[in-house]
Amino acid sequence: MVKSSKSKSKATGGHTPVSNIPKEQMNREESEFYVTKPVSEKPSKGENPGTDDVNPNGTEKVIDHKSMESMELIHSAPDTSGFSDIGEASFGPTTETVHGADNRVQITNTAVYPWRVHCSLFITAADNSKWIGTGWFIGPHTLMTAGHVVYIKNSGVAGRDGWVKSILVMPGRNGSSLPYGSITSTSFRSVTGWTQDGNEYYDYGAIILPTNLGNTTGWFGFGVYSDSDLVASVGNIAGYPGDKPPGTLWYDYHKIASVNSRKVYYDIDTYGGQSGSSVYRIINGGRYGIAIHAYGGATTNSGTRIVTPVYNNMVTWKA
Repeated sequence: MVKSSKSKSKATGGHTPVSNIPKEQMNREESEFYVTKPVSEKPSKGENPGTDDVNPNGTEKVIDHKSMESMELIHSAPDTSGFSDIGEASFGPTTETVHGADNRVQITNTAVYPWRVHCSLFITAADNSKWIGTGWFIGPHTLMTAGHVVYIKNSGVAGRDGWVKSILVMPGRNGSSLPYGSITSTSFRSVTGWTQDGNEYYDYGAIILPTNLGNTTGWFGFGVYSDSDLVASVGNIAGYPGDKPPGTLWYDYHKIASVNSRKVYYDIDTYGGQSGSSVYRIINGGRYGIAIHAYGGATTNSGTRIVTPVYNNMVTWKA
């Protein structure tokens, strides 16, 4: 997660999808940004989801979360202590983005839905440097994340820019425990607005897994919603921040502060390492992504808004 900066990129045409897999040719024209009618893809709770109660105000119930000891000895996570947020590779050192008191709550019961949808990412860049980030399932084999998680821009380091080499995906990680093991991906997606222009309005991407692990973990829905609907909503974010013990999952929520045609702004506490986290709302008990968390700010943090062209690419990448 990085501090927001002004981009000089042109405002349209940046949602043409691109892949690090040369044989894939994906050409789509950009759709209208403004929301004409809501549209959404449904979530899935996966196998044996456990309890996933929510509060009436559209937030998660996180009281009395305890680790599932029976799962802890199955897989052991790599040591990711001391590694920096992937956002620093493209933007340099980031600033603290916990505003005032730290309201984040640690989630330890990570082996149940919805927490197992969130994934700790251990990223190897093209120059073999190592970084951390966050992703979230949107389908059986697809995770959403920030564009700068899968494609590094303007690092100033020889051999570092471009598609990352690989990402170790760890669903529902809880410190050293991996309740669903880990899986390495080398197949990534983003859009030209990010890979060519480095425009923060297009800072989103996807990780394609070689298996359908998402059928077990479940996934979040996602949707396109009007400005008025979003600003009346409560936003939720869970991810793997670098200022907490390595590989621990933390959650916070707050009412959406504001939106524009490309971004969603919120006073939800986050920190570097949460680049790529889902910004989601709860509708009738279902979790629906509304943005991809990517940037910090002095008073609000922000994510790339899921508008029509973003939604269309997500549906394609999910297939």
